[in-house]
Amino acid sequence: MLKYSLGIDIAKLKFDACLSVIDVSQRVVVKATRQFSNDEKGCKSLIEWIDIHQKIKDIPLVVCMEATGIYYEYCALYLNKSGFDVSIILPNKAKKYLQSLGLKSKNDSIDAKGLAQMGAEQKLKMWQPMGEFFYKLRSLTRQLQTMQELKTMVMNQKHATSFAMYELKFVLKQQKEMILMYDKQIKKLNVEIEKQLQSNKTVADKVEKMATIKGVGILTIAVILAETNGFELFTSASQLVSYSGYDSIENQSGSHAGKTRMSKKGNSRIRRALFMPAFCAVKNKQSVFENLYNRIFSKSNIKMKAYVAVQKKLLVIMYALWKRDEIYINPITNSRDEEQVTTSPLPQTSKKIVPTKVALHKVINSIDVSQFDSSPYLQI
Repeated sequence: MLKYSLGIDIAKLKFDACLSVIDVSQRVVVKATRQFSNDEKGCKSLIEWIDIHQKIKDIPLVVCMEATGIYYEYCALYLNKSGFDVSIILPNKAKKYLQSLGLKSKNDSIDAKGLAQMGAEQKLKMWQPMGEFFYKLRSLTRQLQTMQELKTMVMNQKHATSFAMYELKFVLKQQKEMILMYDKQIKKLNVEIEKQLQSNKTVADKVEKMATIKGVGILTIAVILAETNGFELFTSASQLVSYSGYDSIENQSGSHAGKTRMSKKGNSRIRRALFMPAFCAVKNKQSVFENLYNRIFSKSNIKMKAYVAVQKKLLVIMYALWKRDEIYINPITNSRDEEQVTTSPLPQTSKKIVPTKVALHKVINSIDVSQFDSSPYLQI
């Protein structure tokens, strides 16, 4: 036997577990199956059950579970803290794998068995839990996005009501009150996000330096950090670009040559957060971003494609600033912009920020600039 694999199919109140093992002939054999409650008691029972059925302790054991909403988080964190290697599989990836096995039926027990086989046959990436600081920050920024979307929806309804065939004063009054309520909630969330950022001095200092990019506000930075866990799991800019959905995908086979376009298979919240900063960076005539925009637009004649290129470059620069703990240096003038963003809710610290001797533009250009010259790779 080579490896034990535990497949877990999570639901709200319970989860199904299947313990399998793979041998040198790549044959996967089910050793045991059982159902547990999705709480602390169930997780304790799961560990005791694993200890009973894992006959050979020297053989490694991996846990493979599907990301089902937030219901998987408690069990995954519990197992991780208990010393188990946990892999979290996206639902679409697990679904495609189970379909490839030719399974006609589907239930929790079958899914757990399929996940166990997937963990046994493949070398999956190990999951690392998000830290408490960035987890709370992510909850706040996502709640803010929800409030903004709800406010926009009610504003659209209010606009439609005001042009209705008959006058609807009561409905219109309620909609106005809802908009005021959402405004109050949005203000409170902005304050809580500021408090969360200020609660960690290291993060607050880095955020202040990242905000030296004209057009990038504190809320944008908060969303980027929250959705990437402070860039913790990224070792290169290309990984971050792929995670955000800014990478390119090709469609070519034999004589067929389809369009090369942006994948958009990534974190949509990051792309949403960078939408307005890209417009602001070009509008403020920052030479780096304006030149990039003009170059892409002259080739494609599509404005949005050029703005997406600016979004991607902004993300890479923010990543470089965070990793190197530097302020933004204009690579053309080789100096800091005189006018900085004034919308930052974070108070200015008394500590003087001194640019490092190494010019940041050398790092940025070596990572990213060459990718923007081919406009087909930036198509939406």
